[in-house]
Amino acid sequence: MVVIINVVKRPEFDKLAQKVFMKSIELVGGLKKLAEFRNLTWLPSLAKASYVVVLKKEGMYTNFQIASELGIAEQTVKNILEADEEEIEKWLQGEIEEIDEHKAGGLAKLAYKKLKEEGRLESEEITKQEMNHVREAFSMDIAWAVFLLTKIRGLDFPVEKQQLLERLSGMKIKNRPIEEILDKMEYPVKTPAELLKKIKEIL
Repeated sequence: MVVIINVVKRPEFDKLAQKVFMKSIELVGGLKKLAEFRNLTWLPSLAKASYVVVLKKEGMYTNFQIASELGIAEQTVKNILEADEEEIEKWLQGEIEEIDEHKAGGLAKLAYKKLKEEGRLESEEITKQEMNHVREAFSMDIAWAVFLLTKIRGLDFPVEKQQLLERLSGMKIKNRPIEEILDKMEYPVKTPAELLKKIKEIL
């Protein structure tokens, strides 16, 4: 007999996940550091990983419950929870040159651990550092970039205009239709980084 468990997302988990997300960004040196083109694509993965870690550690959810709650594969949940935070620490200290976005789980786990050690996970206080990250996000107008990167996830580059239209149709950036922006671009676009750069130049 299969028992379906309906998971109710408690509002406080949103706040805790946001704390973990912001701490993760702080650990890597802020949004400006992440916004180096190859790292900006981490943001959606990092947000997801932050939620996975909070639901597991604070909500005591099973992997199946987390996957159901977030609409992701159970294997993805497992990968996030098995990511090695010690490797992330080595990367942050410069002992390892490069890590990829699949290590977002390790970064979220490390951020969670640091917040717990500092006694700040459940604190309502917003630190000066967190406020700086919020200001950075607004000054960089990063929200559209994160949304766009989420929409093109899995797309093979280089890409032509038609491929981008299929993924991004109907999207607006600063009240300008994406179709109008893509019309002004030269193709092919070689990487997600180049796509963001070209859009920013047109805007």
